[in-house]
Amino acid sequence: MSQTQTRNTNRKWIIALPILVALAAIFGAVYLLNAPKAVSGAKELSIEVVDDQAASTTYTVHTDAEYLRQALEETEGLTVEGTESEYGLMVETVNGVRADYNTDGAYWAFFLNDEYCNYGIDQQPVEDGQSYKIVYTTGE
Repeated sequence: MSQTQTRNTNRKWIIALPILVALAAIFGAVYLLNAPKAVSGAKELSIEVVDDQAASTTYTVHTDAEYLRQALEETEGLTVEGTESEYGLMVETVNGVRADYNTDGAYWAFFLNDEYCNYGIDQQPVEDGQSYKIVYTTGE
């Protein structure tokens, strides 16, 4: 490689690096502005569980939790178990009923006001008066 080509390559990197840093900062700021916001303070939530037999149980929880996982853990009579991952708790069992996606395509779907939750239970913020539904779902 000639000295001219080396200088041109170095010049490109000198120009590109600040641009990449600026883009990373912009994307980071956009994420922080649009990230889920937790709400502190007392809340009352409704949580309905629909199991593999389509039996429904509704729980009312009074909590100061900011995220759904903590609210679920505080709900008397409701048990939620799973595997920890880099994204938080991957729910596999609710009230003793296991959903095994690898066996039959089953999973626990989480809904907020009848729409799929946008986040996992560790990041799903909760607000007073919200209604959640946990539904045993199969790929059928």
